[in-house]
Amino acid sequence: MTIKSDIEIAQEAKPLPITDIADACGMDGAYIEQYGRYKAKIDNRFLKETNRPDGKLVLVTAITPTPAGEGKTTTTVGLADGLRRIGRNAVVALREPSLGPVFGIKGGAAGGGYAQVVPMEDINLHFTGDFHAIGAANNLLAAMLDNHIQQGNALGIDVKRITWRRCVDMNDRQLRSIVDGLGGRMQGVPREDGFDITVASEVMAVLCLASDIPDLKARLGRIVVGYTYDDAPVTAADLKAAGAMAALLKDALKPNLVQTLEHTPALIHGGPFANIAHGCNSVTATRMALKLGDYAITEAGFGADLGAEKFLDIKCRMAGLKPDAVVVVATVRALKHHGGAARAELGREDLAALERGLPNLLQHVDNIKNVFGLPCVVAINAFPTDTAAELKLVEEKCRELGVSVALSEVWAKGGAGGTALAEEVVRLCEQPSDFRYSYALGGSIEEKLETICRRIYHADGVVLTPAAQKQARRLTELGFGELPICMAKTQYSFSDDPSLLGAPRGFTVTVRNLKVSAGAGFLVALTGDIMTMPGLPKVPAAERIDVDENGRISGLF
Repeated sequence: MTIKSDIEIAQEAKPLPITDIADACGMDGAYIEQYGRYKAKIDNRFLKETNRPDGKLVLVTAITPTPAGEGKTTTTVGLADGLRRIGRNAVVALREPSLGPVFGIKGGAAGGGYAQVVPMEDINLHFTGDFHAIGAANNLLAAMLDNHIQQGNALGIDVKRITWRRCVDMNDRQLRSIVDGLGGRMQGVPREDGFDITVASEVMAVLCLASDIPDLKARLGRIVVGYTYDDAPVTAADLKAAGAMAALLKDALKPNLVQTLEHTPALIHGGPFANIAHGCNSVTATRMALKLGDYAITEAGFGADLGAEKFLDIKCRMAGLKPDAVVVVATVRALKHHGGAARAELGREDLAALERGLPNLLQHVDNIKNVFGLPCVVAINAFPTDTAAELKLVEEKCRELGVSVALSEVWAKGGAGGTALAEEVVRLCEQPSDFRYSYALGGSIEEKLETICRRIYHADGVVLTPAAQKQARRLTELGFGELPICMAKTQYSFSDDPSLLGAPRGFTVTVRNLKVSAGAGFLVALTGDIMTMPGLPKVPAAERIDVDENGRISGLF
């Protein structure tokens, strides 16, 4: 039997007009701004003018990522379709994919198999232009900063202490560190500079956390772009840039409405990476999903130590959200990889490797259940090579923690393969919970870092380099000490060392740099060798992507 690719499945789908999707969830046409036949933006007035009660909020997260794959977005989409199959009104809220991974190694982020959102090609490429608007706003601020210096530098900005970088939504290692302003006095002030990928821009985080245009402008104005010779922070408001930036972002602030293959409404909006930012779709999209559905199904990037921790400690704290249940996605293949099995051997039954890898899953589950106090179910994203003995072992180990396991077959069967998971999610949403954050805001920067590293990563502690210690002191003096922490850490390990798989012990986490994202409202702690501008692999996915004379795209996955 020929197995169809994700893009082939998506291109065979027969989506409904987006106005039908809006009608199905009771959305007045006055709030809909169509982008073609199958995409639309929803005006933010909807949230201000609706009196609908909130539905249940379900977070989908995962074990620590491996090359074997976990299928978090696929499970999220399939769960929503599964809820619809059992008669529940569900709406999906997802992040927008970045072009960097699409053309790099990860591929698209629209789900997979028969659990996808469509139009898949549009979502994975330019979509409605949100990322372009974010990049333009980011780079406008950079241009105004350098122009201010060129035109006399009235603010006294120290060119060696500029923290604001330009951005582009592509994996391009060549741009990580550059020197610009060359060519003579009229060509700018020569200085060291660099680019981040757009999803790492603070403008992305600001957009995803802003509640409306006034809040957006206020947050943009608070962005710190550098420091003066007197060590005072310089903001976008000081450069009078916030209004123009907000003008570029006014349409990007509106969530995007699309649909799954089974016509479940899907809101896709914003896309900060969870290893270098807070890893969640926009607060506005999540709030809209809560109003439009009895169940709002959302996800947070990478493993639960990154995306889920930031969703709960940053997004929920800022937005006043409280999840009703959490789904932790795992695959038997990935757990065997954590247990030391070679990638070529992951399709063979190996109970010993699985048992060695299971502590990774169990630590994530324990964090959700006992640190954050939330009900949790493990979703095993099924592969044909999974054996009954392997599935039984996972179920037994999870039962010891008081957590149930549901087999998810949504990749192959769509919503029909997610009904068992959907039933368990409905049950969990009715369970009492004692949601709490993993740390209090009142502690020092060092105390918050120590708490995250010990409670979530199970490290022996945190080590701040001398530079990070100095930064912590200065950020505290400037009044930023009580902000939440956004850890920039490898996604491949609980530790800051990507080679430490499973659930390592006996390690410390080293913070080498601290910076404030005052507009977003958090402090970023950079650990290990984490980079804010990825590079393309030896054979990038872009080499396989093409378009024919009829405009039909191939090679996306």
